[in-house]
Amino acid sequence: MFRYEMAVLVLSALLAWPAAAQDSDQSDKPLDVTSSVGDLHVGKDADAKKAGLPLYPGARPERDKDNDPLNLGILTESFGFKLVVAKYESDDPAEKILAYYKDKMKKYGKVLECHNTNDNGGVHSDSNEDRNRPLKCEGDNNGPVRELKVGTEGNAHIVSIESSDKGKGTTFAIVYVCSRGKSGDI
Repeated sequence: MFRYEMAVLVLSALLAWPAAAQDSDQSDKPLDVTSSVGDLHVGKDADAKKAGLPLYPGARPERDKDNDPLNLGILTESFGFKLVVAKYESDDPAEKILAYYKDKMKKYGKVLECHNTNDNGGVHSDSNEDRNRPLKCEGDNNGPVRELKVGTEGNAHIVSIESSDKGKGTTFAIVYVCSRGKSGDI
């Protein structure tokens, strides 16, 4: 019964959000649903701070129709999930941004530097045991996108850095993913 109620809550909220966003005054406002089954937050209010990291000095949000920031949170008695994604751009070279975030991410543990062909970092948490597994580099660890990762599959901070397509500057994404079972904080 509980799973059915939760599915109805999430589905209703996700269906209502686009309809509410059609009103231009409401498009940037988050959707918050609180019920006896759980809480849901969906919004474009993601930023580096909400992902647990400072913003690189001089960086500006990368805004286009396909790259809106995302702040998603689902909290119930049975599980919790939080995802924060924000993309930025800077005129500085990738090496400078990489060094900055390597230093800032140390507070969360050992920082891995990985290389990928795209910026879709690997975090896979299918069970409670997976959540505690340390992050690792995925694929052949080769490519133009550099990712800094720290944490576990269930509590990960990731910064994905790539030289700009325009030939000058850098684009980077800051991602925070956290999941829990019946106990724990998000």
